[in-house]
Amino acid sequence: MGGMKRAALWAGVAFAVGVVLIAGRAHLERGVPAWVLVVPLAITCAGVVVRQRAPLLSLGLGVVAVTIDGFVGPSLGTVLVFTDNLYAAALYGPARFARVLLGVTAMLAVAGGAVAGFLGDWRMLAVTGVQVGLVLVTPVTTALVLREQRDRAVAERVRAEQVARLAELDRQAAIAAERTRMARELHDMIANHFSAIAIQSTAALSRKDLDPGTVRKVMESVRENSVKGLAEMRAMIGLLRQEGDDTEATRPRLADAETLVERVRRAGLVARLKVEGEPQEVPASVDLAGYRILQEALTNALKHGGSPVDVVVSYEARRVVMTVENALGGSGARLPGAGAGLIGMRERVSLVGGYLEAGRHGPREARWRVLAVLPTSDGQSAAEFMSAAASGE
Repeated sequence: MGGMKRAALWAGVAFAVGVVLIAGRAHLERGVPAWVLVVPLAITCAGVVVRQRAPLLSLGLGVVAVTIDGFVGPSLGTVLVFTDNLYAAALYGPARFARVLLGVTAMLAVAGGAVAGFLGDWRMLAVTGVQVGLVLVTPVTTALVLREQRDRAVAERVRAEQVARLAELDRQAAIAAERTRMARELHDMIANHFSAIAIQSTAALSRKDLDPGTVRKVMESVRENSVKGLAEMRAMIGLLRQEGDDTEATRPRLADAETLVERVRRAGLVARLKVEGEPQEVPASVDLAGYRILQEALTNALKHGGSPVDVVVSYEARRVVMTVENALGGSGARLPGAGAGLIGMRERVSLVGGYLEAGRHGPREARWRVLAVLPTSDGQSAAEFMSAAASGE
């Protein structure tokens, strides 16, 4: 509504100026009363009122007005307002129409100059061509340049909004990934210790014939796992708070497999560790993934029975193979599982491009085995891992 008011105000000003020019005899005398020249002027000014809402109608009114003015005048005021009709049609009308309008006005300018030259001399050709070009071509060209700048600004704004939207999506994805990683880390750190605490507490409560020495030993193990779990929780919180990437000193390593096995031994589970090959430096992501997978596999063995567990860590060319195996149906205390451990192990293996197999194994499927193959370099593909695991290498 504000745009219509501004357009009406501009049309009123243009009409007043045009009337002043007519009164000042800024027109060709054709023997008609001066008020007749006001009619085409009013029509062109009516086109100014609708220049934004109906640019093609504005141009149509301007063409009609200039045609009438050509027979009764022409007058300078009407011609000047007609240039605004052209400008509005090229700026606010369809883009294809604006390009066509430029071609039409250019041809009219050339044709007008040629007719004037044919009727007069070459000087008339030059003067008329320049005048017609100024009246017809210049407004359309100016509108096309302005239109191109406007469309470019709109495209840049849309592109900036898309970039901002993509940045926000990336930020949300990063937050979700970090939450998933933190949940996985906390689960892997705490589950082992508190599973041992729960199993030992359950065993102590279910036995009525324990001597004080055995009870003390169980309580010492419970205390050790509690303190260890709290210490790892504090270390995790410290890593989240600190700035930078200097986490090497506190990063769990696959080389600490003996510590993990010793911890489940203290929890009352018979565990045997065998390290094959020469221990080697592995990428940090593989080191952490191997440690957490081994920790989770031992936790599951501790949860789901008291059968002895065999752990094998084999360092081979370009890969590390870990096997954790124990018999099913042990007589130890059992705890329910939520299945998050296996999901976490698969996620860790997938992140480093390795291979994981977890399930029943052996004759009559009487044993449970977790087999993880992790790459130590980029030279071996997941397909090679799968074929190597299937062949038992």
